[in-house]
Amino acid sequence: MKQVSEHQERARQAIQEISVSYHPYDLETGAARSAETVASSLYQCFADIEAVAAETSLSERCLKKIAKAKRVVTDMVATVTFFWLTVSANIEALSLAPELEEAVYHLLLPAIYLKLVADKAATAEQRHHLQQLSDQLRALLHARDGPFSHLTQDECRIIEDVALECAQLFQRSSSCVEGRNGQLALRHHSLHRLSNRKLAASLTVTHNYFIKRCDGSTAALRFFGQKPRDLFEYVLDRVDLPARPAQKRSQPQRQHFLTQTPT
Repeated sequence: MKQVSEHQERARQAIQEISVSYHPYDLETGAARSAETVASSLYQCFADIEAVAAETSLSERCLKKIAKAKRVVTDMVATVTFFWLTVSANIEALSLAPELEEAVYHLLLPAIYLKLVADKAATAEQRHHLQQLSDQLRALLHARDGPFSHLTQDECRIIEDVALECAQLFQRSSSCVEGRNGQLALRHHSLHRLSNRKLAASLTVTHNYFIKRCDGSTAALRFFGQKPRDLFEYVLDRVDLPARPAQKRSQPQRQHFLTQTPT
């Protein structure tokens, strides 16, 4: 049992590492990560998973699922490549001086990106760490002799807006969203199209208990000789009422990284 637990823990850590690795910026340091670096990390994660699978002699069905998941790495790396190509094109369009362009890549973009990731982090500890790292990079941007200190507010606003748009290019589905979508698909997939069996049952019930003749009698009343329960009330008693809609959340005020927050 202890050995099984160790294998499960190794597999769990490797799966978690996939999520950590799939970022264009390092979540521990804020350093930029190229598509090649991301690919190397992801393939290493799958190598660890395959090693655990081999040691535990998983079934052929499980091995096929791992192989299927591994094929997605190609698309993941392509997404990171697209991200950096698009970011490069947008930043170059600003025609910044070399030192400003370098500051955008190594300070402004990671500061904004880490803030976006912090807002979606699962635990308070992760949010605190990412927010702290973002604030450290932001402090360098606001230094008295910082790279953007000689620019006007309007110039800083333009650069910041472009950087924010670039940082938002890389979108990942959170596990909670994927789980929610999975539950919705599981519960409502059968409602996209009624099967012949369900359709026949529905039509039979409707014909026997709902459709009435001119005299107000249903087929069930004429057959059994006594009035059955009202179909609508019967269904209403057995259908859960929809949950109360969630209250609309207020939008948080945008955090500025180069310009002062408007009052």
